[in-house]
Amino acid sequence: MPTFAAALSRPSTPRSDPLREAVESLSAALPARADAVVLVELLEDDLREGLDALGDVEAHFSEVIEALGAEQPSPFALLSVADEQRVLQRLDTLMGVVTQVRRRLSKASGLLRASPGTSPAPFGR
Repeated sequence: MPTFAAALSRPSTPRSDPLREAVESLSAALPARADAVVLVELLEDDLREGLDALGDVEAHFSEVIEALGAEQPSPFALLSVADEQRVLQRLDTLMGVVTQVRRRLSKASGLLRASPGTSPAPFGR
């Protein structure tokens, strides 16, 4: 069964892609400008990369739980899942992506505020 992060980062069909639908919604709300188009594309890429990294981190912890829950845990299996280098790299990626997403959302917010004909949404929505 795919994880939530995996399902969002790699949709099974184009029609069942909530991430794509979300960025298309943002795109429709932004002014029709080249910088807005680029911003939305970069935001979508960042979100997919972040979800992919999150899925890898989740998979790592699933492997640890599986190794611990074995009927007879082996020293080799425990040492194998203890090698955290890959998951640490993915966490670094995730930290960078979170920063990028925050910056891009801030830019999108500025474009929405500057766009004529948009009414401010209630805070938190």
